[in-house]
Parts: sequence; structure tokens; C-alpha cells
Amino acid sequence: MPFACTTPAVATVLVDDERVRATRWDFEPGAVTGWHRHGMDYVVVILTDAVMAWEVDGAVTERTVTAGETYSRALGVEHDVMNAGTTTLSFVEIESKR
Repeated sequence: MPFACTTPAVATVLVDDERVRATRWDFEPGAVTGWHRHGMDYVVVILTDAVMAWEVDGAVTERTVTAGETYSRALGVEHDVMNAGTTTLSFVEIESKR
């Protein structure tokens, strides 16, 4: 079930070359990425302390994230991400083209 909010997060491409694409995502409270699927493996580096929620296969996970926290994901999982807190959520997503 999609998140109720339709306010889009703001994506700013920082690097897009033959090896990687790095995108900064900024979410006001309640903002979402919208449903999407990555065609590449990727790493996320959290820039702000915030509450992040994501939905995969109908299950929503919500947790507090802290600046500097980093995680990786494999390509192919369809998901939506939301700022579930009251402060700005920002992260950089680095997709590997290799």
C-alpha cells in the first residue's frame, strides 16, 4: 500500500559518469521518493538525523537513522522511501554502474 503522502523528495544528481551515479535526496517531513526499482547495486550515506520509513512488498519499516550511517542494497527491489519524522531527512545514494 503506498504511503499517503504525495509530496516528492528532491533529487539532485551530484555525479553521473561511466562508473557511478551519486544522487543527493532531500525530504521535507512526509515527503516520499515514490515507487521505484534500482537497476544497479547502491550504497546510501545518511546526512541528517531523522526518521526514515520504507515500504517493500506491502511491509513498512520505520526507524531512526543518524548522520554518517551507511548501508548497501542490491539492485531490483521495488520500494518507496518516506521521511516519517518532523525534521529534514537527507542522504546521498551512490549507484554502481559496474
